[in-house]
Amino acid sequence: MITPVLLIDDDARLCDLLTTYLSGHGFAVTIAGNAKDGMRSLRNQDFDIVLLDIMLPDGDGLEVCKKIRADSSIPVLMLTARGADEDKIIGLELGADDYLAKPFNPRELVARIKAVLRRKGSTGRWSGDLKAIEHENFYLNPENQKVIVRGKEIDLTSAEFKLLKVLASNPGRVFTRERLMDLVQGRDFDGIDRSIDVHISRLRNKIEEDPRNPHWIKTVWGTGYRFLI
Repeated sequence: MITPVLLIDDDARLCDLLTTYLSGHGFAVTIAGNAKDGMRSLRNQDFDIVLLDIMLPDGDGLEVCKKIRADSSIPVLMLTARGADEDKIIGLELGADDYLAKPFNPRELVARIKAVLRRKGSTGRWSGDLKAIEHENFYLNPENQKVIVRGKEIDLTSAEFKLLKVLASNPGRVFTRERLMDLVQGRDFDGIDRSIDVHISRLRNKIEEDPRNPHWIKTVWGTGYRFLI
């Protein structure tokens, strides 16, 4: 079985070496030379793991890791020439699953990739977190876009469903309006922050018993919104 891997690194020589080595061990490597291309690849393809360099030409790999973890449980293994304990700790705190300092032995990289995948138990797709979200009186299934609240199926627009999925997948986490726009932006969002408020209001009217005193979708004044179980 071939394991798809995304390698985000601007070191062309290293990328060539790793592609050749990993392909001989059952991995299919897609290379992205910068953060922007890496994020685009994640949204357009399915991968089982991301190998992410900390120093990228258009951004910090730690920030990329943070963005990935906001949307997906896909395993992330940091690759970097910076081996300081502080960098390692920050990477792990941001959600990285492992950390390997350059230079490294490719054989060790393969062993670490396999160990991370074993620990995960299953792959974590970009928007492929298709596991149903279920709390008391609340059920959301990303696979068939079904939402059931207090035993009643709720009819949501595509934009409303995307917004609810982001919030419900991260209970307790505060999302700014800007971040929500980035995550669920589509033709239903006009690029104005307050359009998020309109969709939140509509969502509350559909799923909350009392939209004026919501149980699930809470306002964080001056910041944005969060979903509470």
